[in-house]
Amino acid sequence: MTTHEVFNQAPPLAGFTTADDPALLEALRRDGGGWGEAEVRALGMRAGSEEVQDWARLAEAHPPVLRTHDRYGHRVDEVEFHPAWHHLMAAAVGSGQHAAPWTDPRSGAHLVRAAKFYVWAQAEPGHGCPVSMTYAAVPALRTQPELAAVYEPLLASRTYDFGLRPPLGKRGLIAGMSMTEKQGGSDVRANTTTAVPAGDGSYVVTGHKWFTSAPMSDVFLVLAQTDEGLTCFLMPRVLPDGTRNAMRLQRLKDKLGNRSNASAEIEYEGAVAWPVGEPGRGVRTIVEMVNMTRLDCVIGSAAGMRAGLRQAMHHTAYRRAFGAELIDQPLMRNVLADLAVESEAATVLAMRLAAALDRSEAGDAGEAALRRLALAAGKYWVCKRGSAHAAEALECLGGNGYVEESGMPRLYREAPLLSIWEGSGNVAALDVLRVLTREPAALDVYFAEVDAAAGADARLDAAAAGLRGLLGTLTDPRGAQLLARRVAERLALVLQGSLLVRYGDPAVADAFCASRLDTDWGNAFGTLPPGADLGAILDRAPAKDAR
Repeated sequence: MTTHEVFNQAPPLAGFTTADDPALLEALRRDGGGWGEAEVRALGMRAGSEEVQDWARLAEAHPPVLRTHDRYGHRVDEVEFHPAWHHLMAAAVGSGQHAAPWTDPRSGAHLVRAAKFYVWAQAEPGHGCPVSMTYAAVPALRTQPELAAVYEPLLASRTYDFGLRPPLGKRGLIAGMSMTEKQGGSDVRANTTTAVPAGDGSYVVTGHKWFTSAPMSDVFLVLAQTDEGLTCFLMPRVLPDGTRNAMRLQRLKDKLGNRSNASAEIEYEGAVAWPVGEPGRGVRTIVEMVNMTRLDCVIGSAAGMRAGLRQAMHHTAYRRAFGAELIDQPLMRNVLADLAVESEAATVLAMRLAAALDRSEAGDAGEAALRRLALAAGKYWVCKRGSAHAAEALECLGGNGYVEESGMPRLYREAPLLSIWEGSGNVAALDVLRVLTREPAALDVYFAEVDAAAGADARLDAAAAGLRGLLGTLTDPRGAQLLARRVAERLALVLQGSLLVRYGDPAVADAFCASRLDTDWGNAFGTLPPGADLGAILDRAPAKDAR
């Protein structure tokens, strides 16, 4: 018997495009990536398709499984994935989101890649981890030219070739990194894993790693102690002769989020590896990789915000309460507009950082300095805001958002990872202080960027002046540490405000400056001040029936 009629529920959200994003497309055209717009649009359409949405659901619902031994008792140390994971990986690699920009001579290649990563991550964020690490491995590997000459073409290949085979016999490679140990965490200098020369140019590595993300990768950058100090190594899963390297997967981590991706504890029992970079300078070598993955943390957080905003807009456009659609009720409109402002500010900053990478790779020292400072501040603030944004977007769906089928719990669980990965809040804030201390010229470049908007908004001018005053109080190391988070936050906010005032929609820029730079208003989402043009802001948010 029919017991009830289902009504006042939003229809399924599918068949949309994640490239319906004015801030993203404007950044592409503005900073030399316009040539990639068609590819970004095509990828955005695919990300929003029913097929890819189903891949994302299945990859989350069927997490990877560790197989330590085969049926005969042989050690295999393999991770099994649902086919949906491999479909997602093949699409990401095929579109060049991994290491392809490193072999692309076109100006704006890294910006275009960032835009692709942004639109595709909105479909399923977990598989972005190995994609990001592959992207980040190339500049670190280039410190050892003979290894880079052999491995870089395979890392940059657009062929996803999964399976346990010697790396140089495959059509494409995925790279991971293995740094963190039980006793050290972010303090990698406390690592106890050792590497001893084997006499043929290789080293024998013995020790453990507490977190190794994407342990099914083909090669890894690993940190280990040598006589010279902490050194970086390239370690393949399968050796050139076809035998498996002595990398023992002890267990997969039971994580809060990032469920579709595997993270493992690994024991090295005399594993073979080759040095990368100068012996004893492993931290400097691996920093190049970390800076790239930190950029992807910012991009991924911005992508998560956009995905959450889309879900909230879709639900409230169809859901009625108290006689009207939720989206038309003033308080909900304020919340949605505030979420849209946060999303756009994150996107604008992420794409500006990607453009700075392009320019720094072309030899622009000023852009390199700006990237070092703004990336540390952006990693701190944007990734931290991602969790608050996900929580508020989920709340827009009410109880429906708390149910797994809505997809919102996946966004909510994933958000904190990007704040923790590659250095949690304190690490990022301390990196800001490190740049300010060691590279004071970076601050000059930063303010040159901010001052390009001088005189356009009095609230931005006041915030920039206040920031200068705050920076002037950093007179002793201990006091500076106590202010590190505040400094990182203000650096990010003032830069976001400057970018929005210069390039953003006037309504978005006005609302941002009023609510983020003027402290007279509330801090919770939905507290945009009276006079904010909510309609103009929401016009830039994902549309009800976006296609």
